[in-house]
Amino acid sequence: MKRKLLATLSLLIVLSGGAHASEPFTNAYEAIGLFTKVLEEVHRNYVDTDEAGYDALIRHALTGMLQNLDPYSQFMDAEEYQDMRDDTAGSFGGIGIVISMKDGLLTVVSPMEDTPGFRAGIVSGDVILEVDKQETRELSLSDSVKLMRGEPGTDVQLKTLRPSTHKVEEITITREEIDVASVKDAKMVQDGIGYIRITQFNEPTGTDLKAALKTLVDEGLTGLVLDLRGNPGGLLTSAAEVAELFLPRGKLIVFTKGREAGSEDRRFTSNGLTHYTAKNFPMVILINGGSASASEIVAGALQDHKRAMLVGEKTFGKGSVQSLVPLEDGSAVKLTTAKYYTPSERVIHDHGIEPDHTVTMPAEDLFLLRIQEAQDPDETDELLNTEPEIRDVQLDAAIGALKGMIISQEWKK
Repeated sequence: MKRKLLATLSLLIVLSGGAHASEPFTNAYEAIGLFTKVLEEVHRNYVDTDEAGYDALIRHALTGMLQNLDPYSQFMDAEEYQDMRDDTAGSFGGIGIVISMKDGLLTVVSPMEDTPGFRAGIVSGDVILEVDKQETRELSLSDSVKLMRGEPGTDVQLKTLRPSTHKVEEITITREEIDVASVKDAKMVQDGIGYIRITQFNEPTGTDLKAALKTLVDEGLTGLVLDLRGNPGGLLTSAAEVAELFLPRGKLIVFTKGREAGSEDRRFTSNGLTHYTAKNFPMVILINGGSASASEIVAGALQDHKRAMLVGEKTFGKGSVQSLVPLEDGSAVKLTTAKYYTPSERVIHDHGIEPDHTVTMPAEDLFLLRIQEAQDPDETDELLNTEPEIRDVQLDAAIGALKGMIISQEWKK
């Protein structure tokens, strides 16, 4: 019904536009005049009177206005705003996938490891066509997220499309409370070459990474692979804490820029108090299409400062800033007000970060490798037994690059 009302409003605006159809409004009063005319027309004549009250019409219009700007801007009524505050205050039930709109399609940025979505075989790049039989093309990004969240132990049904194989699949996933460790698999993979994987950026990430690094340094670290593949991002402050572990004091990590000079501008620089640049080791960061947001900030900063080589594939390209404006009636507006830029002023949003050395690897192969590394692989033995042996060609390339840098000392220049 909401979609029908939005369509009705849009049609009436077109029909009522008159001279304004080809001329832009010069001030807000002209636009409000047309809006009021349409509002009254719908209120008096729309066939379903229950849906034609002023309150409903205004809220539907605000919803349509915000969601048509970009996938991240949103009007939230009081209940939705409270739900959002509850989510950020603690854990929540869900299936553990991060989604975004890409080319008009609801697309999986990345599944979080050790979550129901990951175990169900969802991979980066999958398109979600339906959630509980509702077509996602008729839903906003926030509505889709809301449908997939719910009480742990309840089920949600998805219809997915994998673009690489054109395979459409219907899967039922049981929600769980999502709580995923962010720093994993800290180890030596070869003599002197260490490996650390960050699955997401949350509050403990910087502290946990620092502890993992200290252990590897004490073991004789000579080169580091930092794996950000499939990392959908997280907290900006956490990304800054990670980046400054490898950058000297005063180095720019990321900055934001709004529409006008000085608007929404923020700069994050390294405090340099705990950085590991003096430990004399080169770095390679692994990235792919599932690396987004905070991952792109870290990768872009260390690439710009020539502190790390990037190996893998182009990142997702999610780098916009949303500001939250609470309203008097308990509702709120979430509005995109700025974009993230790397130190060299590269815009991240819709562009992504390009690797220094491109090595492609299907998302399905990376998923199978992660499953092999899982603590309880019994649930997926049948899947693994049907697949040929898979090598992590991107990790192999990263190790090869590190060996070359260690021998040539090129990374010190």
